[in-house]
Amino acid sequence: MTPHELYLNQMAKTEPLLRLREGQPPEKWRALARQKLRELLGMDQILPCRLDFRAEETIDAGDYTRTRFTFQSEPGFRVPGYFCMPRDGDASKVMICLQGHSTGMHISLGETKYPGDEIDGDRDFVRHAIDHGHAALVIEQRCFGEQGGRPEGGTNCGQASMTALLLGRTTLAGRVWDVTRAIDVAEAQFSPGAQYCCMGNSGGGTATWYAAAVEPRIAKAMPSCAVCSFDGSIAPIGHCICNYVPGIRQWFDMGDLAGLIAPRPLVVVAGLKDRIFPIDATRETFQLIQSYYAAAGAPDACKLYVGPEGHRFYAEAWEEFVLL
Repeated sequence: MTPHELYLNQMAKTEPLLRLREGQPPEKWRALARQKLRELLGMDQILPCRLDFRAEETIDAGDYTRTRFTFQSEPGFRVPGYFCMPRDGDASKVMICLQGHSTGMHISLGETKYPGDEIDGDRDFVRHAIDHGHAALVIEQRCFGEQGGRPEGGTNCGQASMTALLLGRTTLAGRVWDVTRAIDVAEAQFSPGAQYCCMGNSGGGTATWYAAAVEPRIAKAMPSCAVCSFDGSIAPIGHCICNYVPGIRQWFDMGDLAGLIAPRPLVVVAGLKDRIFPIDATRETFQLIQSYYAAAGAPDACKLYVGPEGHRFYAEAWEEFVLL
């Protein structure tokens, strides 16, 4: 038996300590579970600071205007982003767009920046958001693109994520925190009182999942090619270190975090041929998600959309999303 096999066997025998039990009040469970999740992520290690918002430029992008900005997320640490306002000025619904492991947030804008960039797999999220009546809030995720990515383009999660672990925090905590601070920026500068939604594919889907679990201001979520059991994906299949949260499997499986999102509308997007988030484990996880939504009195507020291909986003899922 290898060490990996040893740990997988141990996981298979481990019942999550904070799974919602039959008859347990969801509200009481939610308070305990959210605090434990924040503790596991290491969010208490993050120091609040003033936003220090700075607008850089606004350009006409045809049927929307695009403002580039930066803000301070942690002391001395700035996050770049874009707010995309529809031509009619309606920002009552805002989609937060998060790319996965890629060369950066410009993919969400439908633009290429580095050699080899391709706008494939429906990853031009802003276009689809605008077409479906949403403004779009685009931010660069930590260790991607302008946020510590490689100078030649691409991601650079390894050293930063391992160093974060030495401090008792995770890269995921920082990504979730940046989403919450981006909502603060949008509320103050662009779209006060809006309904904020969140979407992303792969690493962007993972950040969407955790952000929706931690941040109640996210009214609707659409994670893609990211929601699966730890036992079926993150543990047995090689993934980037930024996916790992120390100790989380003792307390939750990934689907248990749906209890922190319910009853808010949720569309889980998956690829039938996704090799790193296998569809059978995703379907099993969705059954667990459904049980949490039923417990929250909203059994029809969660949907699973399965696209016919692999590890990518599927724009057709928007049709499910807008109906919830």
